[in-house]
Amino acid sequence: MPGKAGKIIKRSVLGLLVIILVLVVVYWDLVSYGYKQAKGQLNIVWNAKPVASYLNDPSFPDSLKQRLRFIGEVRKYAIDSLGLKDTENYKTLYDQKGEELMWVVTASEPFMLKPKEWTFPILGAVPYKGFFEKQKAIDLKNELEKEGFDVSVRNPGGWSTLGWFTDPILSKMLERSEGDLANLIIHEMSHATIFIKDSIDFNENLASFIGDRGTEKFLISNYGMVSKEYTTYIGEDKDYLVYVNHMLHGASVLDSLYHTMKETDPLDQKLRLKKMMIQKIVNTLDTLTLSIQDKPSKRFKDKLPNNAYFMNFRRYQAKQDQFWDVYNNRFRGNLKAYIKYLAEKHPFL
Repeated sequence: MPGKAGKIIKRSVLGLLVIILVLVVVYWDLVSYGYKQAKGQLNIVWNAKPVASYLNDPSFPDSLKQRLRFIGEVRKYAIDSLGLKDTENYKTLYDQKGEELMWVVTASEPFMLKPKEWTFPILGAVPYKGFFEKQKAIDLKNELEKEGFDVSVRNPGGWSTLGWFTDPILSKMLERSEGDLANLIIHEMSHATIFIKDSIDFNENLASFIGDRGTEKFLISNYGMVSKEYTTYIGEDKDYLVYVNHMLHGASVLDSLYHTMKETDPLDQKLRLKKMMIQKIVNTLDTLTLSIQDKPSKRFKDKLPNNAYFMNFRRYQAKQDQFWDVYNNRFRGNLKAYIKYLAEKHPFL
């Protein structure tokens, strides 16, 4: 009997190994990508140092020490006053040495505001793909463009690993203004508190909403409504929202244009109409009333934005009115209660 049982166990283990081998072969691209991402992230985590070591280092600039203490205040406020999850995130600092760390690729259909999606375990469908190697991002960009997609590559100021790793402060974060830095920290902490599978647009819009409202409340609590920190942030945010609304309207106009197009229409005709519409959206940027930017269309003088660019605004900003409505009417501006409600309604992943 023991011999027979041993054979059964050996066959079971062998069968399991065969299954694993088959899955690795079938999903090699995913396995390889996951390995490289984990390796890149672990390199950052392993080389990050405790914030305390920088605060106790006489050679570390006082201005940057002040930024580190500021992040500590933001983190404490987000946990105590907003109810965001208390994790080990943002207790360490990784020195980027002035270099970018990640490149994020997004893509959209050329005549439809429909994102290209990649499917990952646990996360589900995701409309972007990040890389710690620039060339890998460029290679994917070139591959997608050959397939006809509109593609965008950007460097995120920060990201959340959703608890898979300990997220450090990145040194380039310290270059941001108080309001912008607080917004980034609260935005990413929101992801570690509420994140729904297959709902990236919801997740990003919600994190943007919590980041915006949480930053306003933090700055008022710490500095007051007439402070330079608060008024500067509100002024910058006002300009940004005017720009966002213009781009969201532009996305809607493009959407309408694409719905008039037929598959049988000549490609050059569709490309010409698309270019004309995007050029119009860019040109009318200069009619916006902005207090900081002068002639914002200049940023596109060398290259017009594409569908992937417009999709980013929908991904992060298109649902803000929905959140505002519930926040004001049901929770009377109580952000902590709203976050608690959302965290209970949407169990984390």
